[in-house]
Amino acid sequence: MIPSSEDPSRPAADIGAGGKQSSFRTELDRQRYTAVNEDWAGGVPAQYGVAPRVRIGQSKWFNLLWLIPIGFLLLLVAVAVATGIRGLPAVQDFMHRYPGISELPGDAPVGFPAWVGWQHFLNMFFMLFIIRSGITILADHPRLYWTRHSTPGKDWFRVQKPVPANPLYTAKEDSITLPDGVGLPGRRHSIGLARWWHLGVDTLWLANGIVFFILLFTTGQWMRLVPLHWDVIPNAISVAIQYLSLDWPVESGWINYNSLQLIAYFITVFIAAPIALVSGLGMSPALSTRFRRISSIFSIQVARSLHFMVLCWFVMFIVIHIALVLTTGVLQNLNHMFASQSTGSWAGFWIFALAMVVLIAAWVVATPVTYKHPRVVQKVGFALIGPAQRLFEHIDAKPGQYTEKDISPYFWHNGNYPDTEEYKELLAGNFTNYKLRVNGLVENPVELDLAQLRALDRHEQITQHFCIQGWSGVAKWGGVSMQTILDMVRPNPEAKWVIFYSFALGPEGGLYYDAQAIEQMGRRLTMVAYDMNDAPLSFGHGAPLRLRNEAELGFKMVKWIKGIEFVENFADIGGGLGGYNNDHEFFGYRQSI
Repeated sequence: MIPSSEDPSRPAADIGAGGKQSSFRTELDRQRYTAVNEDWAGGVPAQYGVAPRVRIGQSKWFNLLWLIPIGFLLLLVAVAVATGIRGLPAVQDFMHRYPGISELPGDAPVGFPAWVGWQHFLNMFFMLFIIRSGITILADHPRLYWTRHSTPGKDWFRVQKPVPANPLYTAKEDSITLPDGVGLPGRRHSIGLARWWHLGVDTLWLANGIVFFILLFTTGQWMRLVPLHWDVIPNAISVAIQYLSLDWPVESGWINYNSLQLIAYFITVFIAAPIALVSGLGMSPALSTRFRRISSIFSIQVARSLHFMVLCWFVMFIVIHIALVLTTGVLQNLNHMFASQSTGSWAGFWIFALAMVVLIAAWVVATPVTYKHPRVVQKVGFALIGPAQRLFEHIDAKPGQYTEKDISPYFWHNGNYPDTEEYKELLAGNFTNYKLRVNGLVENPVELDLAQLRALDRHEQITQHFCIQGWSGVAKWGGVSMQTILDMVRPNPEAKWVIFYSFALGPEGGLYYDAQAIEQMGRRLTMVAYDMNDAPLSFGHGAPLRLRNEAELGFKMVKWIKGIEFVENFADIGGGLGGYNNDHEFFGYRQSI
């Protein structure tokens, strides 16, 4: 990590009349980090997971690497069976009746226009970054579940060891490292940067997809990708027998795809791609709390699992697609897609070779450039996805989506635990001497102890937590609505942001803090909580006080709250980017997706 030379060590503007401290800004780390090196994020050591595993039954786990020899053996058996049955009269009659291609309408287009080639390349280019950054995001919480409760032992897929018995084990500790050539980036807990790649390029991929669908239906090319007859099923079986018997069907993609190709393309374009979009949006806290009828069934963990399965489909499709292109007439196939011609010339090959050079170069430089220029990655990513995040964060939600029966049996701990003498003394005294300081641009600054906070109108809500790492959990929170705080302190008109300071230090020192938009503070699901599940907040979950703002991701919900300050902007607070994780680990101050 390299502190920016643009951030001089200027005194913090938090000293009031008579030299009295009016905020906690002097306790913040003022640096803004502009690169990733060995000491980044407090020098988080590399930690490697295990081979991918799926759960069988209640406690047994199957190593998916065994699918390689098992799959190879099954393929040999399938080839032997297909070769044996192909000579049977009934099978020959079936294959004669269903040669492998469904008839197209008379007005169906022939060949591939140039825009198909460009769309194909752009889609391939964008998918390179989406897949690699998506793997890094998965590595930050390397477990998948089918229930919204991310309970250890209930995950159906993992690439990490079982969760240890330590009750204060954190989700950040559970994250794993990836090789830099695989993940984007590969560093452990680099999810902040991975998300800018993933969400930013997703925006470009979606825009490219919209153009593709418009051209597909205005030029008639859709007829070549949509099954129009039920005989596509027996024709696909016929093609499968031909492939497996190693007497492959004649390549006719210039005019009409065989039925197995047609089904694969249809699933990829019209099923997998839309599921990728919908499941991605299903992980948004703002959308999930707004569209609760959908999210009550289609939970974040269902969305994560479906998103992962779509990733597996895309990877499998890409591998098989490339293998068949190279083995069923490589020059002709490359001419189809890259040169828009049906010849045996080398034109398509050389265009393909150039495209591969671009892709390989992008693959090689993406991670080193990310480490060297992370702020550029963040700025470009925010420019692409920022408008959607700004739109979503204005969504308000009603309480009442969950009941006590929905409360999660396990709620992950996370964050750096506070270990200062100040906090230890308060903890030892059961927070009897705790004072919440609320000040800044307000008419009535206050200091409130826990008894005074508990004497205020009690607010309760049962809501779902969305961690940026991907885990989730439902809990019942009791405390004070931020609207009650607003009514008490009466913010000035120029107050636009609310800063929450924590007793905990960040990995590189200085208090953890985060900036919240003031318009979100008056919402029905924004509160400061002193109870969790009808008991006082535990040490691990943020005692004595923590923020809940259900339109945002979990890292913005500051735990172990020390003070609250109303400000006009956050440019002079900490590193000036709106929060500790923004200053240090390249997160964004808007994270509603």
